[in-house]
Amino acid sequence: MPYDQLRISILQTDIVWQNKEENLRMLRGKLQKLRGETDLVILPEMFSTGFSMQSRSLGEPITGRTITTLQSWANEYDMAIAGSYIASDGPSIYYNRAFFLTPERDSYYYDKRHLFRMGGEYDSFSPGNKRLIVSYHGWNICLLVCYDLRFPVWSRNRNNEYDLLIYVANWPASRRHVWNALLKARALENMSYVCGVNRIGVDGNGVHYDGGSILYSAKGEALTSIPDNEEHISNTKMNLHSLQQFREKFPAWKDADSFQLENSSESL
Repeated sequence: MPYDQLRISILQTDIVWQNKEENLRMLRGKLQKLRGETDLVILPEMFSTGFSMQSRSLGEPITGRTITTLQSWANEYDMAIAGSYIASDGPSIYYNRAFFLTPERDSYYYDKRHLFRMGGEYDSFSPGNKRLIVSYHGWNICLLVCYDLRFPVWSRNRNNEYDLLIYVANWPASRRHVWNALLKARALENMSYVCGVNRIGVDGNGVHYDGGSILYSAKGEALTSIPDNEEHISNTKMNLHSLQQFREKFPAWKDADSFQLENSSESL
């Protein structure tokens, strides 16, 4: 059934370094409190490990404990859950994989396209080459990961193909001004709701994160946000009808440039 209003919960939290069991345990308590209060919960990037390059020891398939546990909770608590984790598709094949899991037990995945070379991500993971747009309760949702935010062509909303653009992240405090500027820009240029969910705390490499999790309207208005360095869940609603009205009243999207993305092996 289409939802004109979609209830969304952004979860800004610290992450216990490379400890899946503890991160899952803490998450379950948070999800239990949200039962009946939300349609979609968004977690930070690599929510179960932190931004670790230990893909060989931490990677697991989609049939592993992390995804199967989240899928069961999505069903039990009647909510969709989005985030990313360290995925393994076989020996020496690892991805920073975003997931969108529905209460109906449907699952969708996106492998991070732009790997953060300055942090060694190219040495531990393979890049994805296909963008994901999920249809959920009448909303079209595009799910991207962290460093993807710096590359606007990859997120371009051609012909209003999505209504909500999500970035899950482990974005360091030292470059927070970039996070702030680009999230708002993505909302304005794509005429879409844009949600960025970041972590807080200090990871095992000594990198500090101060959050900045926020939801923007298509007009660049901050609809909800979480204070810096605070572990918190923010709940709000988005309205699809008002978004469509704005797109009809101000149809800048009709004048967008057409283009095709390519790499050495295939058209994207």
